[in-house]
Amino acid sequence: MSNYLVTGSAGFIGSRVSAMLIEQGHLVTGVDNLNDAYDVRMKEYRLNALQTLPGFSFLKLDISNRLAVESLPTFDAVVDLAARAGVRASVTDPWSFLETNLIGTLNLLELCRQKGIRKFVLASSSSVYGAGAPQPTPETANTDLPLQPYAATKKAAEVLCHSYHCLYAIDVSILRYFTVYGPAGRPDMSMFRFAKWICEGEPLQLYGDGRQSRGFTYIDDVARGTIAALRPLGFEIINLGGSEVITINALIALIEERIGRRAVIEHCPANRADVLTNHADVTKAACLLGWQPKVSLDEGISRLVDWHLTERSWLKQIATP
Repeated sequence: MSNYLVTGSAGFIGSRVSAMLIEQGHLVTGVDNLNDAYDVRMKEYRLNALQTLPGFSFLKLDISNRLAVESLPTFDAVVDLAARAGVRASVTDPWSFLETNLIGTLNLLELCRQKGIRKFVLASSSSVYGAGAPQPTPETANTDLPLQPYAATKKAAEVLCHSYHCLYAIDVSILRYFTVYGPAGRPDMSMFRFAKWICEGEPLQLYGDGRQSRGFTYIDDVARGTIAALRPLGFEIINLGGSEVITINALIALIEERIGRRAVIEHCPANRADVLTNHADVTKAACLLGWQPKVSLDEGISRLVDWHLTERSWLKQIATP
């Protein structure tokens, strides 16, 4: 049994990783500042479920607060899943992204240095690859040309982790996630928004012509890969992504079919912060972690829609920015 610190534990990925660690018999201290980056009721929903599990304890804490992080005790490892996420939101408020994604990571790395914590896992993003990356994208692809502040802060955090690995021999696993989806997801992500808008008959905002594509990754697959990365690896950057790529138009059609209702599509201009496609090469994850995605897109969307329909009475009130 190990004792882990999971930051962003009320978040989409953080809550699932925390639950899986507890299911495996570990202790988890979760921290989250419960900010209003998106409707806080989603974070409270996830946190309430975690707080019913033995072995989970929670601290409301902002990782960008240096003194608060320094007051934390020692752990067997730190899993840093706290982040300001969202490529479009980072264009309008880059300061909060810098504070959480870079200063917060620095504070946690300093905690590891000061308390002798030897393992650090960082959640990064496929957004660091920018435009023009080879498809599927290997970890060796260029990451020097981020398209938005979100990607820039994630790239900066990766580089900071490398410096702490070199200086203090902290074992670091950096995980680049590719478009994660599933039940209790973020309401600013496409899957959540599409399901809610179609369920409620609200206009579905489609940016661009819908021919852009993504390699979506189911939440349980991402959580499994994150936990697998807790093993000693030295310093590694690893993609975690789904094997199936789908256009946004085809995705909308699939969700329409599952819900049994047509979308009312409102066409919007393409956003300059978005890439046209992303698709992970996960060869390295298979070699180092023994990981590959297990949940098909068809099954994952069915689970997502079932959850939406079950929780529809209160989800209809959730803002989808």
